[in-house]
Amino acid sequence: MKIETKPLSPGLYLVSTPIGSARDITLRALDVLASADLIAAEDTRTARKLMEIHGLPLAGRPVMAHHDHSGDTGVQGLIALMREGKSLAYVSEAGTPMIADPGFELGRAAIAEGLSVTAVPGASAAVTALTVSGLPTDRFHFVGFLPASNAQRESELAELRNVAATLVFYESPKRVDEMLRCAAEILGGNRPAAICRELTKKFEEVRRGTLETLVADLDNLKHKGEFVVLVGRAEEETVSEADVTTALEEALLTMRVKDAATAVAGAMGLPRRQVYQVALSLSKKQ
Repeated sequence: MKIETKPLSPGLYLVSTPIGSARDITLRALDVLASADLIAAEDTRTARKLMEIHGLPLAGRPVMAHHDHSGDTGVQGLIALMREGKSLAYVSEAGTPMIADPGFELGRAAIAEGLSVTAVPGASAAVTALTVSGLPTDRFHFVGFLPASNAQRESELAELRNVAATLVFYESPKRVDEMLRCAAEILGGNRPAAICRELTKKFEEVRRGTLETLVADLDNLKHKGEFVVLVGRAEEETVSEADVTTALEEALLTMRVKDAATAVAGAMGLPRRQVYQVALSLSKKQ
């Protein structure tokens, strides 16, 4: 394997890196990393290690940190270097830059400045998970990370209830249990789903079933590594007025009117405003 080292045009090069196995990197990515004037990385230690594995010398080139806490000052500093004629390779900690990644702000700023922005495609956890999930891939909706708070998470899941596509979520090992339980409650326990953990790594694991069966087996799930959770599209259901009323009466025993309406609307795939009016009427009667 021969790495080509040649001058790059000034601008930003978004270099995809492996999500697990270090061998999942393209030859073009190696060429760009070997040739760029500057390298920016979400995690500089990970970037340096990747380059060492593939025998790419830095030759005095700086590896600068750029992450969620870099702020506008950090972005503008990198923009200034590119405006001076430098080629900048940006790598995320793993996967494709710009996808649920701090590189988004840098890429958008470079575009706004009229600088050249080039993608060097490669691994992506979302697409990798889709290919092994067994769920439909003809249409999918990438959600990324859900909010940490229960109320916000429930609200966002309710809005996704009727999306006619496979839903793709990223989740941390600390929150995956709560996320799955919430998804089963809001989206419906009978929805087909898959949990993908440590993709392309030694201990890769893929679990398939319904949300209900996956939640029931959480005690046997290893809570280590990065998770991708996928949920299949919902089947159309006919919901009667009596069903809505019964569900709301039960929800109102433990929830406020607003929360009950959100939960029932999400579970039944109905407009929240419509369900809220029914919930309001029921609460007045109670």
